[in-house]
Amino acid sequence: MRIIRSIRGLQTWRRKHENQKIGFVPTMGALHEGHLSLIRQARKQCRIVVVSIFVNPLQFSPTEDLSRYPRPVKSDQQLCREAGVDLIFWPSSEEFYPKDFQTSVTVSQLSQRWEGEARPTHFEGVTTVVAKLLCLIRPAQSYFGQKDYQQLLVIKHMVQDLNVDTKIVRCPTIRESDGLALSSRNRYLSESQRRSSTVLSAALKQGVKSIKHYVIDVRKIKNNMQEVLRKTSGISVEYLAVCDAKTLDPLKSVRGEVVLLGAIQIGSIRLIDNMLVKLPSMN
Repeated sequence: MRIIRSIRGLQTWRRKHENQKIGFVPTMGALHEGHLSLIRQARKQCRIVVVSIFVNPLQFSPTEDLSRYPRPVKSDQQLCREAGVDLIFWPSSEEFYPKDFQTSVTVSQLSQRWEGEARPTHFEGVTTVVAKLLCLIRPAQSYFGQKDYQQLLVIKHMVQDLNVDTKIVRCPTIRESDGLALSSRNRYLSESQRRSSTVLSAALKQGVKSIKHYVIDVRKIKNNMQEVLRKTSGISVEYLAVCDAKTLDPLKSVRGEVVLLGAIQIGSIRLIDNMLVKLPSMN
């Protein structure tokens, strides 16, 4: 496994692998089983697997503590090595965003609601960093988890709009045995917060159950999910939504495939999750 920290070094490496099928997994480090599942999928489908580790300052708002984001360097290296990663691109902020850096990439409509409303600068930071990484690495396939569903759609739209020659591969959310979606931020949870954290996935599961029982009125579905959330004290709900799975438009009644989205706050920790569901056939 090779580690490259400079853009020039990455460009030189890439020119030597022009005819190889590259699979790419972008990360901010603090790797967990969710990231490893993406790497394993890339390993199955591609000749070369590249992982980027870069805590992207552009996707942190002024109220979010960039310096507090976990950076377990040795652990991340070892996990990549064990998973069969061929190359880690691991630049510094100064290398990736030099002093005269002036460009940003924005997906206007999809970025405005839900996570975009809660974190107004977040998606512009995500699309800018991912666009730059895709230009540098030029992967045949790029792997993203469903856990950040809105981010996945935003990146897919960016790739489509800019005619980037890579296939975006959606991989399933990886969860703890009690339902909590894996996230690098989960390590911030105290023991009591960790016990409360499963309420979001439980609420979304209740929404899925309602739809599978042919409840199509979104108000009823949301009430069923909110009833689950009300049973746990010490949390605040930022949003709970039933949306079209392709556009993220909020729905009044269920039709086709929908995505259930939720975000909650437990103390200072913010958790997001989602679940996809289709209304069953009446046959």
